[in-house]
Amino acid sequence: MAMLNSLFGKGKQQVGDVEFWHGNERAGWLMKQGEFIKTWRRRYFVLKQGKIFWFKSDVITPDSVPRGVIEVNRCLSIKGAEDAINKPYAFEISTTDSNMYFVADKDKDKEDWINSIGRAIVRHSKSMLDNDQGDYTNSM
Repeated sequence: MAMLNSLFGKGKQQVGDVEFWHGNERAGWLMKQGEFIKTWRRRYFVLKQGKIFWFKSDVITPDSVPRGVIEVNRCLSIKGAEDAINKPYAFEISTTDSNMYFVADKDKDKEDWINSIGRAIVRHSKSMLDNDQGDYTNSM
């Protein structure tokens, strides 16, 4: 089972040192389309320290295991997607690997998630650039 969990990005090995059970940047219920079986399921999402976790329940403890994790530094964009999937309050996160769709309960929730994740993308892409110590000077 651990091998399956690691293949699908689930389990504690993907969580790192993030204490997702308290002090989050944003948390709430969203509908998420399944990765393989394309049904819509209601999940509880937590944004913290550059990661977006999702759970079946909003009762989250140190022993909770996320159903999945998105690394914000792998996100290329986030935008509204009502027209793309024909659902109100929908938004899309594009990563280096895929496009994922989410649906909020109301427009304000959708906008709050887009803004929070957008800020996290900027924050974590900046920290990635700060850590890049490559020499880009022209030495010719």
